[in-house]
Amino acid sequence: MVPKMKPEEFEIFIACVPGLEHELLSEIKKNNFKQAKLMVGGASLLGDWRDVWRANFYLRGATKVLVRFASFRATHLAQLDKLSHKLNWENLLQYKKSFRVETVCRKSKIYHSRAATERISKAISNKIDATEDPNSGIIIKTRISSDICTISLDSSGEGLHKRGYKIATGKAPIRETLAALFLQKMKFDGSQVVYDPMCGSGTIVIEAAEIALGLPAGRNRTFAFMELPSFQKDEYEELTQVNQKKINLKFYGSDRDNGAILSSIKNSKKAGVEKFCQFKTISISAAIPPTQEPGIVLVNPPYGKRVGTRKNLFALYRSLGQTLSEKFVGWQVGIITSDPGLAKATELKFLNISNTVDNGGVKVQLYETKINHPQI
Repeated sequence: MVPKMKPEEFEIFIACVPGLEHELLSEIKKNNFKQAKLMVGGASLLGDWRDVWRANFYLRGATKVLVRFASFRATHLAQLDKLSHKLNWENLLQYKKSFRVETVCRKSKIYHSRAATERISKAISNKIDATEDPNSGIIIKTRISSDICTISLDSSGEGLHKRGYKIATGKAPIRETLAALFLQKMKFDGSQVVYDPMCGSGTIVIEAAEIALGLPAGRNRTFAFMELPSFQKDEYEELTQVNQKKINLKFYGSDRDNGAILSSIKNSKKAGVEKFCQFKTISISAAIPPTQEPGIVLVNPPYGKRVGTRKNLFALYRSLGQTLSEKFVGWQVGIITSDPGLAKATELKFLNISNTVDNGGVKVQLYETKINHPQI
């Protein structure tokens, strides 16, 4: 059976990088979403299409916003076919507009995902007179787990880490969503200086500047929900007016690779925050605090997975630790790495180590400390 809710309300699942659900929930509450609750891999809430639009536009830590369209028990394909045909696809999707269905089956009597996809696709086609297209940006996600079929619409389209400004990327960039949640984990609220001494394409620095300026994550991109019959352009524009804050801060990045610095500058210009970012080509050993007032150092060094070899990275991590402990007294430090051995090589005394989270297929942790006095 389709869940009973008020006609204007439905369940919205907001996904994030697993392991950072608490940080996402905190951000959701700060943005005045009601009745949000913690879930594995994200958070859920009851809301309407305006909440879907706002979540995509404003939430920095969200990776996807899914509209839970229906949930019912199905133990065989004929039952799935029948119940799928009963759903109001014509209210959800644009008439004659192509779509695609993605299905995952786990621990269920219906175990053949392709056969399940065919039944749901047929039901949709019959209702909206459209064909399935593997390249369509309108995606129906179906999960059949323990014989419960949950059907969701991906309202986001491209992953929400794609902010729409990145012209150039480094070899192993941190995802914007992860940078935002790690900044939040370090209690960054827009009032502290942030410095990344291995800034790559500038993701952490630009993310910090946008947060401080109150610039929404999705202001430079489009979303899948804009192709749905529920989308109201005038109302959306009214809900998503951008009011940039006035700040007196700058955010800083450095890297030994001049090409990375040029990429950072290009990306900050595209994001419209170049006046608030400063990038320099310098090595780790030459790094110095960019301001007298202590702030936050957040850095995503190579892990030896996609960039560099592990053996050669120990010297880099030792240099990073020595520079921070000798020159950055009073600063909060966060080091993102997949390798506890490399973190240990910094010889910093870490006060907190986060859960393991996924950074583009590599499991990483945030190692935090505060430089109260020389630690080496």
